[in-house]
Amino acid sequence: MLEAKMFLYYSSQKSVWRCNIVPGAPGEQQVTDGARGSPRKKKLGHEGRPMVMSGLLGCVLVLAAVIAWCYYSVSLRKAQLLKTESLDLKNDGYIIRNHAGAIIFSMTFRSGTLDLDSCTKDGNILSCTRSDSGKLNFFIETVQEKDTVMCYRIRWEELHSVLSVEHVMAYNDSHWYGGAETATQYWPMRIQGEEEPRPFITSDVYSNRNAFGGILERYWLSSNATAIKINDSVPFHLGWSQKNRTLRFEARYQGSPFRPPTGQQDFPELSYRVCVGLDVTSIHKYMVRRYFQKPIKVPSPEVFKKPVWSTWALHKTAVTQEKLLSFASDITKHGFTCSHLELDDRYTTDYGEFDFDPQKFPNASGMFEKLRKDGFQVTLWTHPFINYDSINFGVAMEKGLFVREPSGELPALVRWWNGIGGILDFTNPEARKWFLSHLRMLKSRYNVTSFKFDAGETSYLPRQFSTLVPLSDPSTFTRRYTEMAIPFNSHAELRVGYQSQNVSCFFRIIDRDSVWGYELGLKSIIPTVLTISILGYQFVLPDMIGGNAYSNRTAGIINETSGLPDRELYIRWLELSAFMPAMQFSIPPWAYDNEVVRIAQKFSELHKSQVAPRVLELAEEVVNTGDPIIRPLWWIAKDDEAAFKIDSQFLIGDDLLVAPVLEPGKQERDIYLPTGRWKSKRGEYKGPTYLTDYPVDLDEIAYFLWV
Repeated sequence: MLEAKMFLYYSSQKSVWRCNIVPGAPGEQQVTDGARGSPRKKKLGHEGRPMVMSGLLGCVLVLAAVIAWCYYSVSLRKAQLLKTESLDLKNDGYIIRNHAGAIIFSMTFRSGTLDLDSCTKDGNILSCTRSDSGKLNFFIETVQEKDTVMCYRIRWEELHSVLSVEHVMAYNDSHWYGGAETATQYWPMRIQGEEEPRPFITSDVYSNRNAFGGILERYWLSSNATAIKINDSVPFHLGWSQKNRTLRFEARYQGSPFRPPTGQQDFPELSYRVCVGLDVTSIHKYMVRRYFQKPIKVPSPEVFKKPVWSTWALHKTAVTQEKLLSFASDITKHGFTCSHLELDDRYTTDYGEFDFDPQKFPNASGMFEKLRKDGFQVTLWTHPFINYDSINFGVAMEKGLFVREPSGELPALVRWWNGIGGILDFTNPEARKWFLSHLRMLKSRYNVTSFKFDAGETSYLPRQFSTLVPLSDPSTFTRRYTEMAIPFNSHAELRVGYQSQNVSCFFRIIDRDSVWGYELGLKSIIPTVLTISILGYQFVLPDMIGGNAYSNRTAGIINETSGLPDRELYIRWLELSAFMPAMQFSIPPWAYDNEVVRIAQKFSELHKSQVAPRVLELAEEVVNTGDPIIRPLWWIAKDDEAAFKIDSQFLIGDDLLVAPVLEPGKQERDIYLPTGRWKSKRGEYKGPTYLTDYPVDLDEIAYFLWV
């Protein structure tokens, strides 16, 4: 800058000299006036004019250079202002680069653009106060969490009434995981179609196959070592675009079930945290330790070792005392063990009651006594509904225990799969106390071991409702419901979860159909278990072996009277279940033939002797770390592109790789082994490698130990 100023000064001085000192010829008379004019003027006109022009041009060039330098300096300062660590901010979004300079994360501001002239930087906080629509509070705060992790806190808060705030995240040629349980589950996630942002809340995906599932968290993870966590305070909606390969994150109150906190205006705010690490595994470990709750303890080891036996798929709502006792007797007769026997829907006279139907269970006390003598622990199905024809409906209405209509005066009637009634308001301490008192009464009177907590999704709340404690986020209702399982957690079972990782019981994936495919079928089990494990739910209970056996959603029914699913499907299902944290039977193996019984006995024993000890060891670690028990292949192959896409294999811990057969009519499959030496009963293999047409007989499953 100093050199430019000196150059300008000397250049201007030279121009002045050239314009004022014009020498004459020696001895020539200078004529100052006359018809022919001045000799000085004449000389300037012919010889001095180019010199003047060149001087002026020099002045202009120097001035232009100075102006250019000034603009460059300003733009350089602006570029530095809009850069924080590896993040570059623009008026329509921002990008994040890795240590090599490659773009690994990009976000576009869809609902507005920033006025960059309003941006300032103070330390590690870059903030802006205006957008094209008016005043706002926008900031990006850089937080160096540890040497290998860089996090960015982003907040866009509108300060006037607008419909929504939307940011759009590009896939950037990476693979993404997390979000929610879905009916059609893939690993990694697949963006299909064009979806406008809709409320990201818990729903029953068995009844609504396009909804988000009963287990969800506002968390996503990518193969390029980036993770995003949406803040709890955001009225969060999620959409996507297959065409643009983007996820759409929207904050909106208008036309949504979200409500601003009491006393606050409904100005939408979109706030979240993006963290970048060295690899996908290490950044996920960091996020889980930093942002997820951990289970307080491990559920009963018996549930990990011995199968759960449920009455549902076998008997549906036609279960009786006689059928239950017969079922228990058959389990023992065929040589199987049992962690607990699950009495499912329906054992009460009406829904919302807490005692046994005397016609179906004429001697419930005697039944429980016999089951106890025969070595069976029993759990009971329960739910949050009280139907209007139940004797407890009037009681709960009088006590004010129901979720109410918006006015708060009347209970809100809801429709669920077993009728119409009220739903208990678990934000109300009195409702919680009343519900738990009835469960404890059942436990005390009949020596019941625990309960299967069904439903709990926000999709069963009315569109407009009020609760004793107002809910800004409807999914908080799910959280309050899961807390009902805490007193019974040793053998308890839930099918919903939202910020519920500390509830130390088994989380069951939603009901499966008895089919092979990705839509609630056999192929969906591994992607679903991996997804909810990434979301922090490690004590996973896959659904019943063989699925629900509904006649209209069952592949290859053997005969119309039995309603049994395809025999091969059933066998492959139980082989996969043997390598999950817990097994659950309902369709009994003896409903098929002796060979199926033999295969079921073999894999039940394999689960107890080889899988359960390993799982229990990992379960103890979950309490401290939150790391998954069931892990994707990329957990140990952090830079392996092939491992990022595999959805039909998984790891138990770091050293047991499982590759079940998931296709009908197959007794072989292709298997991918990551780097390392792997040993199976057929030999040793050095990875990374593909094993093509690896033989797997009908009574086998392929698994490998890392040597």
